[in-house]
Amino acid sequence: MTRKPKPAAKSTARQSRTPVAPKMAAGVETALVRDLANLLSETDLSEIEVEKGDLRIRVARETRVLMASAPQPAPVAVNVSAPAAVAAVPAPAVDNANALKSPMVGTVYRRPSPDAKPFVEIGQAVKAGDKVLLVEAMKTFNEILAHRGGVVSEILIEDGQPVEYGQPLLVIE
Repeated sequence: MTRKPKPAAKSTARQSRTPVAPKMAAGVETALVRDLANLLSETDLSEIEVEKGDLRIRVARETRVLMASAPQPAPVAVNVSAPAAVAAVPAPAVDNANALKSPMVGTVYRRPSPDAKPFVEIGQAVKAGDKVLLVEAMKTFNEILAHRGGVVSEILIEDGQPVEYGQPLLVIE
């Protein structure tokens, strides 16, 4: 039996030189998603979010994390996946118009340090401009200030929880 040789694979370098019109996949420009994924790789970021009108694109990747604590004899590896494009789903809306929402994507902290007391508790009175939370984004801690004066009636997040842009954090009535 004689086998025919397989045709040679097309050169990817040649393909990248030819201009290709951006394709639309469910209303999303795939070229934009590719550019954002490349930007993640080049800048060593873990996620990027772009919002324009009603279109919101979030591109995120998991990073390899090795953790070791005193009681564990060996580090634990976390599964790593390639950059993935995610059409972000808005966080469940809180019916209360008095909810303080996250101004950015990051990790929220209720206290200035792990051994300190929280900035605010339920039932505590706050004034507009009081520091109520911290959101860490790209190794920078950003102070989250009360948007109005009143009493903290609900805290909708846990200390150290990742948050999305516009996610309700707490309610001040």
